Amino acid sequence: MMSKIALVVGASGITGSNLAEKLISEGWETYGLARTPNEEIKDLKPVAADLLNPESLELALADIKPSHVFITTWMRNDTEAENIRVNGLMVKNILDALSGKGSVEHVALVTGLKHYLGPFEAYAKEGFLPETPLREEHPRLDLENFYYAQEDEVYAAAARDGFTWSIHRPHTVIGKTVGNAMNMGTTLAVYATICKETGRPFIWPGSAAQWNGLSDVTDARVLAAHLIWASTTEVARNQAFNVVNGDVFRWSRLWNNVAAYFGVEPVGYGTSIQSLEKEMAGDADTWKQIVQKYQLKEDVLSRLSTAWHTDLDLGRPIEVMTDMSKSRKMGFTVFQDTEETFYDLFDELRAVKLIP
Repeated sequence: MMSKIALVVGASGITGSNLAEKLISEGWETYGLARTPNEEIKDLKPVAADLLNPESLELALADIKPSHVFITTWMRNDTEAENIRVNGLMVKNILDALSGKGSVEHVALVTGLKHYLGPFEAYAKEGFLPETPLREEHPRLDLENFYYAQEDEVYAAAARDGFTWSIHRPHTVIGKTVGNAMNMGTTLAVYATICKETGRPFIWPGSAAQWNGLSDVTDARVLAAHLIWASTTEVARNQAFNVVNGDVFRWSRLWNNVAAYFGVEPVGYGTSIQSLEKEMAGDADTWKQIVQKYQLKEDVLSRLSTAWHTDLDLGRPIEVMTDMSKSRKMGFTVFQDTEETFYDLFDELRAVKLIP
């Protein structure tokens, strides 16, 4: 019988929190590791540790013997060289801390489409634009990339300790969390709320290619299901996978529908990119006023809105679609309608008093 003891590394983020909830619902004993552990998920066993401090990890994990490790976290740094050093070390440290236990059967690592599109410093730039739809067999780019460093740490530890692995490459992940570094869904909800309250138009911040082209995203619930599937399915062992909802959409339609949900005036692509980070640069105090007026729970705008990342995604000069054939052929059939992904998120944000 397969053991079902999960360690979710990064359990306070979009991916980690949704994964922890699904694991628990399916009967897994689930530990959630973070610097500030998630205390909101019922039956999640919190583990406080610093991934950059081996002694902290050794102490926190002393009595924990996970069968499955899900690495869903990363740390943003000023340069890609520092991203590589820090994020590679985080993966190495957690796997080194677990090495002597002999309990780990499988390690799943979540990365993303920067595997194909390049790191932050050269993201989706001319000269490095891949063929789309993106496929798992595409070779690594000839660029420094912290995703590659994280993968290599997993491969090295698997060779040393004998566990199986899976790599998961979602597109933009849409789901509820607070304080996450990449959070497009909540960013758009907050931006639309500010537009509604101030009477400003809901201005598309991205490129013509993204406005007119096809795209896809990854619902955090789909990613959670995919992580569990790949970690418990023999044919999926030692494989890298793309993971998206399974449909495609055009922002030119979705933007107007999101605007209608919030009751704001949509403005589509004009003649140039309109940075959302610049558009929201002076909104911190406005947000505090909205929070006070409607008695919301989070008054720090930067903990909900990551406009810089939304700009990065929506400003790409090409349409971006992700091929899911590999997972489908191996038996993963979960599908999610993307418009419903956004509406479900907005409804949840309202229910928990993060937006009015």
